[in-house]
Amino acid sequence: MNQSGPVRGHILAIDDQQPNLTLLTQMLEAEGHIVRTAGTGLSALEAIDRQPPDLILLDVGLPDINGFEVCRRLKHNPLTRLTPVVMVTGLNSREHRIEGINAGADDFLGKPFDSGELRARVGSLLRLKRYTDDLESAESVILSLALTVEARDPYTDGHCQRLAEYASALGRALGLSNEEVSALHRGGYLHDVGKIGIADAILQKPTPLNASEYATMKAHTVIGDRLCGNLRSLALVRPIVRHHHELLNGAGYPDGLVGDQIPLLAQIVGVVDAYDAMTTSRPYREALSVEAAHEELRRDVARGWRRRDLVEAFIALPLKSAVRTPVPVPAAPRARMLKAPGNNPWGRRRVS
Repeated sequence: MNQSGPVRGHILAIDDQQPNLTLLTQMLEAEGHIVRTAGTGLSALEAIDRQPPDLILLDVGLPDINGFEVCRRLKHNPLTRLTPVVMVTGLNSREHRIEGINAGADDFLGKPFDSGELRARVGSLLRLKRYTDDLESAESVILSLALTVEARDPYTDGHCQRLAEYASALGRALGLSNEEVSALHRGGYLHDVGKIGIADAILQKPTPLNASEYATMKAHTVIGDRLCGNLRSLALVRPIVRHHHELLNGAGYPDGLVGDQIPLLAQIVGVVDAYDAMTTSRPYREALSVEAAHEELRRDVARGWRRRDLVEAFIALPLKSAVRTPVPVPAAPRARMLKAPGNNPWGRRRVS
């Protein structure tokens, strides 16, 4: 679509007065928009569930639930919270505008309708919606890449989903904000997206990595950081992608960060990533029990790798304790456990 030209969209007009709906429909269809209408708040919510519009024109005075309540419900729904809502009202009092803003309204339109103002406001918000959709599409592509990485290795099946669940649960237990918990959930899915740039011969190697292969594998954090690019929606996720293999004593990668230099969200994902790797069977070793994995995490604290409070908060979570067994594959040479050079988690083959 040419973003510099007129933007056409699917618009839902909500008003209990048919003359108003008729007028809005005529004005908007003359601009090339597709218009649907609803006469009550509940019927509007049902119509939105069936076919989400690009923009909503919402009258305040509806016969069942008022426009403010409809707007609140839309803005609290993850599927519709980014849909622009224009409150339409003949009430120009400061109190009503404040209530509309608190409900999440994106703009206001007064009655009687001014065609020029209507055209300008609708066009502006539709352009913004297109830009938002483009950003969401870019993020969806990156998420698809992350799931593609997981699909390349049967031993990591479900790993991203588990990390998303573990990390967001730990974030909530720590009292983090909704925005940070959301970033942890996304980070669980995207933390290893950079492995899309790592060859299968290394990614799926059934024996321990040598020094050269390990160096190549470590690059996945930097590749993933670059893939996330400058998407504002991933601003809190990028540090997770780049730094979830950093260790408190500086022995991690890619930047050798120390202590509080490591972003908190990355440290959280690092803890749950290590746990999930330990409790999943691999060709070179059997899965640890939950209790053994907890003790290993505590040993990580003693080594100076992880924060004690994060590890103990994670251990205290009531997570499902099933140990995961991989999908059977053709027999491969069983590897001897490689003694890690220094503090090298990959040498110990906590591959995730």
